[in-house]
Amino acid sequence: MTLTYDPAQTPAADLAERLLALPGAEPLSGDILVRSKVEFTTDDKKIISGIWECEPGVSRWDFSNRGEIIHVVSGHMTALEDGGEPAEIVAGTAAYFPVGWKGVWTIHETLRKVYVVYKP
Repeated sequence: MTLTYDPAQTPAADLAERLLALPGAEPLSGDILVRSKVEFTTDDKKIISGIWECEPGVSRWDFSNRGEIIHVVSGHMTALEDGGEPAEIVAGTAAYFPVGWKGVWTIHETLRKVYVVYKP
């Protein structure tokens, strides 16, 4: 199976809306609206991939039981790993959050990414 799509051209109306919440992330700046669509999942659910979009806000992330690889299609965020240096992530940037990563994401402008979540 080959799956192709253009995440930049996928209308926001095609993505399911919800508020950001645990267990994925803890909002630190009030309610944060996210939109997403799962495009691919393995049968054992150890790999999940899709499109995710987030309105501006600050949230705490804990990747204790999973990792994530992202490619940002649009928007801007800062990722600050606990004890680390801030990383600016903008459109065209890929980032890797390994299993065990913990820190804060600050979404400065609506961010859209393609993600691959993997579980050990």
